[in-house]
Amino acid sequence: MRLGIRLQLLFALGALLVLAFVPLFFAVANLTRATMVGARASSARAIGRAIAGHVAAARASRSAPELSPLLEAQLGPDGASAIGVYDAAGALVDRAGEPDAAAALPASVEAGAEVLRTVRTARGGAVLVVVPEHAREPAARADAAPRADAAPDAAPARPPQVGSVAVLVPTDPSTVPAAPLVRIVALYTGVVALALLVFAYIAMTRLVVRPVDALSEAARRVAGGARDLEAPRAGARELAELGASLAHMTARLRADEESLRAKIAEVERYAADLKSAQERLVRSERLASVGRLAAGLAHEIGNPIAAILGFQELLLAGGLTPDEEREFLERMKRETERIHKILRDLLDFARPAARGAEGAGEEPSGSVAEALEDVVSLVSPQKAFRAVELVRDVAPDVPPVQLSHGRLVQVLLNLLLNAADAVPRAGGRVWVRASRAAGGGARIEVEDNGPGIAEAVRETLFEPFITTKEVGEGTGLGLAVCRGLVEAAGGAIGVEAGAEGGARFVVQLPGAAG
Repeated sequence: MRLGIRLQLLFALGALLVLAFVPLFFAVANLTRATMVGARASSARAIGRAIAGHVAAARASRSAPELSPLLEAQLGPDGASAIGVYDAAGALVDRAGEPDAAAALPASVEAGAEVLRTVRTARGGAVLVVVPEHAREPAARADAAPRADAAPDAAPARPPQVGSVAVLVPTDPSTVPAAPLVRIVALYTGVVALALLVFAYIAMTRLVVRPVDALSEAARRVAGGARDLEAPRAGARELAELGASLAHMTARLRADEESLRAKIAEVERYAADLKSAQERLVRSERLASVGRLAAGLAHEIGNPIAAILGFQELLLAGGLTPDEEREFLERMKRETERIHKILRDLLDFARPAARGAEGAGEEPSGSVAEALEDVVSLVSPQKAFRAVELVRDVAPDVPPVQLSHGRLVQVLLNLLLNAADAVPRAGGRVWVRASRAAGGGARIEVEDNGPGIAEAVRETLFEPFITTKEVGEGTGLGLAVCRGLVEAAGGAIGVEAGAEGGARFVVQLPGAAG
């Protein structure tokens, strides 16, 4: 499932916020912790100095046993964890505090120098403050000097104690209250990020997603048949301009569609006119072929009619025996059947009804062998073919072709008639070969031993009104019609030089589907 633009942008914005806020959070948290640790260290130093000064001042008026309660009183969770008292030589003389913290106190210190240093204890880091006694020695001596007005019987002043004081103040991170502040920063960061995501979700919904959904719905309505695209006006300026552009594009596409429909209708009308013209041309060529056949068959039909008339006169004259009358009647019947067969073949070839049936649906298949038999039956009575040797070579594996029987007969008849016109009257020979083509379908060759075709007219031989015959002997439409019929069936027709110098017409026809 693919995510929408809204969720994708939210995920991208969430990733950007994570990249921006997580480092910022850690930086703020570390800075806060470091600042508070630094402040804690400074405070620890100040606390150490104050405690050390107070203890040093108390040593001037108290003995060592009296000083111990004071040391214990200075200890606490927010104050010092250990206090050490040193003599003038820097040796540890007394200490107080937690055992682990008191153990971190040095055994000796350098006399006459104030020291601030960081030490490690069992609980973490701590600041060790060492305040030397000489820093407070003038004040101690002033307090210890006898006053002039003092009573003579007063006890003599206690000699001041000289030495250093060391105070250990904890500064480990556990004592720094940075966790609440870090949690507040984290809560603030999370609330701001969530608010940004919610705001981005609402803004994208109103400014981007809803206008895009409206455009998509309008496009679906146009795809369903609506004439115009109603572009939404809400949303960002770019989306409004996109909607206007889509509406303009839809209007242009509708206009182009109407123009295309008009052009298609015009092309269909032209195609229908062209088909009608082609049908008229085929019909004209068919009638011309019929005329040529009829002219050639006039002599063949005239002789049987003359014989029939002679037999009829003999029968009308009488005086014949019943056997003679029967013989004359049988001979009249044979001559009549001969005429009937010739005329029926002519009518079958010239009848346009079969062509109309062919054009009504899918082009029917035709058999090359059967079409050749019909063509031979049409041309064999011709006087021109009596002196021509017709050689047929039809392979038994020639498949049916995707050309109807009638149109295949017309193509073969035209090629054979042209071949008969081209061969010499004496010794003329025409070959008709049919075989299976290499890529399927059939290959038909009609070759003669005539003079052949000149190179000047070979390229334009299949164009209308191009003929090599004398004026008045041909219209130049036969080969053009043959090419139209063959190419309409998906085939091809061409001419090449024959083996004996004549012309060889080659027809390639695809095999019948199924």
